[in-house]
Amino acid sequence: MEHVWQWLWDRLSPHGLYIWAGIALAGGQLVLICLPFGFAIALREDADRYGTVTSLAIAAAVVFTGIVAALCKPLVRPAERWATGHDVDPYVALQGTYEYVRRIDGIALYLQAMTGLAYVAVVGAVCGASAGNIAAYAAIGLTSFAAVYVLGGHSLVEAGMRPARVALTGDTTLGDALPRATPTFAQRSNRSLLAAAYTFTMAGGLVTSAFDKSLVLPVIALLVAVFYLVVFAVPITVGSAFAPSMRPIRDLTEGANRVAAGDYSQRLPVLNDDDLGVLSATFNRMQQGLAERRRLHTAFGTYVDPALAARLLEQGDDIFRGEHRHVTTLFIDIRDFTAYADSHTAEEAVSRLNELFAIVVPAVVEAGGHVNKYLGDGALAVFGAPGELDRHADAAVTAAIRIRNLVADTFADEVHIGIGLNTGEVIVGTIGGGGKLEYTLIGDAVNVAARVEQLTKTTGDTILLTGSCAQTLANPVPLVDRGRHEVKGKPEPVQVYALAD
Repeated sequence: MEHVWQWLWDRLSPHGLYIWAGIALAGGQLVLICLPFGFAIALREDADRYGTVTSLAIAAAVVFTGIVAALCKPLVRPAERWATGHDVDPYVALQGTYEYVRRIDGIALYLQAMTGLAYVAVVGAVCGASAGNIAAYAAIGLTSFAAVYVLGGHSLVEAGMRPARVALTGDTTLGDALPRATPTFAQRSNRSLLAAAYTFTMAGGLVTSAFDKSLVLPVIALLVAVFYLVVFAVPITVGSAFAPSMRPIRDLTEGANRVAAGDYSQRLPVLNDDDLGVLSATFNRMQQGLAERRRLHTAFGTYVDPALAARLLEQGDDIFRGEHRHVTTLFIDIRDFTAYADSHTAEEAVSRLNELFAIVVPAVVEAGGHVNKYLGDGALAVFGAPGELDRHADAAVTAAIRIRNLVADTFADEVHIGIGLNTGEVIVGTIGGGGKLEYTLIGDAVNVAARVEQLTKTTGDTILLTGSCAQTLANPVPLVDRGRHEVKGKPEPVQVYALAD
């Protein structure tokens, strides 16, 4: 049915005829509701007045739809004007569609009940029924026609408004803040089930009573019941009452599947004025929150090393806890960068640093390390923290060699670097305050790596390892002894080695 409504909207709304088409369909459905009751009465009263019964059904539907149109159609006039290209506030137009449904619920329920009473009473009179039977028919018509509207009237009108609301809201939040009506979806569903049970029990009994032989041959009553179930009960209850109500649930299912697949780009249409509308709006807020968390996670991963980010997320409240770690630290620095910065623009200086770190960071991460911080034209990397790393000294040497080779290939003689490696015990943890935290390393091993990097200017090497780093290597590499050197902060000279060519 929803495809029918959408088809009608696409073709008739630009001409301002969509609501008229909906009212006409409602009238047609009322005719189909009237005819079984009318024919059953004519059959029961043994009156050959089927043409008159049909004419009365059409007349009842015309009167019904005319009154509904006069009382309710002005509410959707803004939506019609919007669809025809007029300058109308979409929020006002959308609000009108909700007010239309709310008003028509009350008016149509009352009118349909009165139509049922009047129609079956007139049919009874035309067919020559007794006064007692006419009164009974009137009671049946009043209650059954009211029950039919409770069964599927609201869902049918909501389904008719859906294409207009989809067009008005688009991918906006227009529908999220609109006030919600009662009853809830669950309450409507319960009422529809009760109405269905009453309607088809009453109608089936009326039709069955038209056959005198049913008292003798119960099989006829059974056949009538099956016929009524297949031809009327299932199409009306499933097609008109429950199928339109299930569409918001299908929307939620599809939206949940998109979110599960990582797609946060498409909002759910908020098209109902009951708890399903609230649920859709809540889902959109949840999706927006998840999208924001993804953006934050992306930014976090940009400014924080992925390994550190993962460790911090895993630790939760334990991120402030310090611990001792045996690690290998790598310190890298650009030689004579101050002179370069003085002779070039700020943009050029920053660009050159970013070009270098675009080599350094991937090389460190691929080797299993973590770039702990940037220090002007230098950087400190650590292997063995925050996550455990076997053979951290070997990983650090691998990263250093890769950085040296890539810098040479990329910059030739334009950029010269120095790399110092040292292995030792440090304290690692998150420190800071006032909303500013930093994962850092504390210990002499860090300072020694920086001092050893400075020695590369003296020895003329690109990479220097301390004796402790060399001794920690699981897979020794060819080294050249550069002797023992005094370094600031160390009482004893430090043994250093260069990598052999």
